Amino acid sequence: MPDDHAPRPPAPLTAVRPKAPLSGRVAVPGDKSVSHRALMFGALAVGRTEITGLLEGEDVLATAAALRAMGAGIERTGEGRWQVDGVGVGGLAEPDDVLDLGNSGTSARLLLGILATHPFTAFVTGDASLRSRPMRRVIDPLSRFGARFLSREGGRLPLAVTGAESPVPQVYRLPVPSAQVKSAVLLAGLNTPGETSVIEPQPTRDHTERMLGHFGAQLRVESEPDGARRITLVGYPELTAAPITVPGDPSSAAFPLVAALLVPGSEITITGVGINPSRTGLLECLREMGADIALENQRIEGGEPVADLHVRAGPLSGADIPPQRAPSMIDEYPILAVAAACARGRTVMRGLAELRVKESDRLAGIATGLASCGVRVAVEGDDLVVEGADNFPAGGALIATQLDHRIAMAFLVLGLAAHQPVAIDDARSIATSFPDFVPLMNRLGAGLADPA
Repeated sequence: MPDDHAPRPPAPLTAVRPKAPLSGRVAVPGDKSVSHRALMFGALAVGRTEITGLLEGEDVLATAAALRAMGAGIERTGEGRWQVDGVGVGGLAEPDDVLDLGNSGTSARLLLGILATHPFTAFVTGDASLRSRPMRRVIDPLSRFGARFLSREGGRLPLAVTGAESPVPQVYRLPVPSAQVKSAVLLAGLNTPGETSVIEPQPTRDHTERMLGHFGAQLRVESEPDGARRITLVGYPELTAAPITVPGDPSSAAFPLVAALLVPGSEITITGVGINPSRTGLLECLREMGADIALENQRIEGGEPVADLHVRAGPLSGADIPPQRAPSMIDEYPILAVAAACARGRTVMRGLAELRVKESDRLAGIATGLASCGVRVAVEGDDLVVEGADNFPAGGALIATQLDHRIAMAFLVLGLAAHQPVAIDDARSIATSFPDFVPLMNRLGAGLADPA
């Protein structure tokens, strides 16, 4: 019998310049951040939550499996359609086995927030990439509630967490902008008496706050004298099940969007993409570089702003990207760097320290990959400097993805605009966030193929 747990062999993939422009109308998978939170809040609510458009990538499925292991009823009822029978705030049960969260840092950090104020012990692990990523940034604030953690050096997985029996409400000021840390603290505050507050000096994506309101939590958002945002949650709410439509993920939409900008003559529409203001940094950057992107059919779905993105190819120019924009586009820097490589002039992306602790060291991965494709690139402290090729970079490289889905997809897009083919060593990681990436891109005319 086949071993279901045997490691899958690497899946190399190659991209070449297409002979015709990209064209068509496509929808990208549901937003990963919203999908994780929809499952979590559905599990903590009373009643049945119906979710439409859930991302069915490996990261989100890991969240579903973990919540199911703690007593929530979670079932798939159709393509992107799921129902969650919640257990109420504080109602999760001790899991019988280790919670394996695969490659998902969002699952790990947010679930640790939930576990921190449930009075039982749980063991959490992940794949090799996730086990290398730092969890100290959530362990420190969650320990203040009274939770106890036993982890590897540096706060890394696998770890054991014993939730606080009598959690203490907190006021926590984020030392660095992080929606995951903010969300972990607020999730811990749900099962804590009194009020828990998070103060963020720079705004980060606000899906957690929006969804807390959607499920009926008492929440206040106020401005501090220094301009920071204070988000205050009243503990022990009775969250009530509410339907959720998950918008298309702007981080996934970024790849076909930039491909259409770079392949001459292309014109595509990406439907139903989330345009939450805390997630639109890439659109701002590309427009500053001269991109032709129109927002059509703007509307609100499930508390989130949504639009169709109409994209036309055209020349891009370099830009100076300020560090303040990083929280609204931290996952989009790999694909922005690809756009910069094809632009006229220099692009400087500032304040990218957070990229060093993503699924891989993305800052190093971007720079190494671009350089191997003949692009002049430099890392100066936490800044990335890309000298544009003023049309098509050389390409002709094999990119080591380091199991990072965004590095993999970004360099496949570069291959569509390069003189020579660009190959990636392994496309398996793409399934964590964008299972349909290759067929979707090929429907637009990309022609991605196995090099064999």
